[in-house]
Amino acid sequence: MAKRSQSSLQKFLFLSIAAAIVTILLKFYAYYITDSMGFLSDALESFVNLFAAIFALIILNVSQRPADDGHKFGHSKAEYFSSAVEGALILVAALSIIWSAIPRIIDPKPLENINTGLLFSLLASLVNLLVGQILIKNGKKRKSVVLEADGKHLMTDVWTSVGVIAGIIIVKFTGLLIIDPIIAILVAINIIFTGYKLISRSASGLMDATIPSEDLEKITSYLDSLKTSKIEYHSLLTRVAGQRKFISVHILVPGKWTVKQGHDYADEVEETIVNMFDEPVTVATHIEPIDDPVSMIDIGIDRQKLN
Repeated sequence: MAKRSQSSLQKFLFLSIAAAIVTILLKFYAYYITDSMGFLSDALESFVNLFAAIFALIILNVSQRPADDGHKFGHSKAEYFSSAVEGALILVAALSIIWSAIPRIIDPKPLENINTGLLFSLLASLVNLLVGQILIKNGKKRKSVVLEADGKHLMTDVWTSVGVIAGIIIVKFTGLLIIDPIIAILVAINIIFTGYKLISRSASGLMDATIPSEDLEKITSYLDSLKTSKIEYHSLLTRVAGQRKFISVHILVPGKWTVKQGHDYADEVEETIVNMFDEPVTVATHIEPIDDPVSMIDIGIDRQKLN
């Protein structure tokens, strides 16, 4: 199952790599025939897309490795490094666009073969739009931070291209050459926010953020349904690492139960929670006697009694 999942994710990243190569060729040709700084900046960002897709493929292989002696909880957090790097690369691309556009504001130059350049840039944008949406959709479906981040990276490239194309069209009809670099700078500022969001998301994941609220609600609803005068729960702790969710909870059962009865009940609870999700889930339960008042005190991550 894990190998099939990894293979499925890899094919999307190979698609992203192919899209990056195609768009690089299309955008550089648009720059070559027009001498537009906007087209050049757009083409440079596609190089970032290519590097990011290759890096994401490497990270995916790392994140899918099984647990080993040195990493008992697996390697799924490696996905957050990919997301962080992609966010950083987006920021670099945005700053490079601004850096390249400033000289053209100071010294505007005429553009050539505008219609042909627009056509090639539009084709490149359509490629990125299609592949970006495929990656985002499948990243969310498969709970893959790598795919979703790479898809969002491609979508920022689409918005970059839209801004550049709009600038070139305005230049074509108005003759105001300075608009080309100004539009490129405005688009660069906009995509900086996307890079910031990706980096923030990675930081949150690396700091053991809790699982999404809708997933937590499913778990608590199930556990609440078990509550009776003989069954209780507390100390519910959750965290997410890439595709995998980690959940721990204390189950309070009658003190007169045998060890086997408690164990069997805990197994049933764990199996039910695991089956709630399509992605990998690790559930750990701790059995306590409900008739012991001390058992009712919540235990935090450091097993300190909480007030």
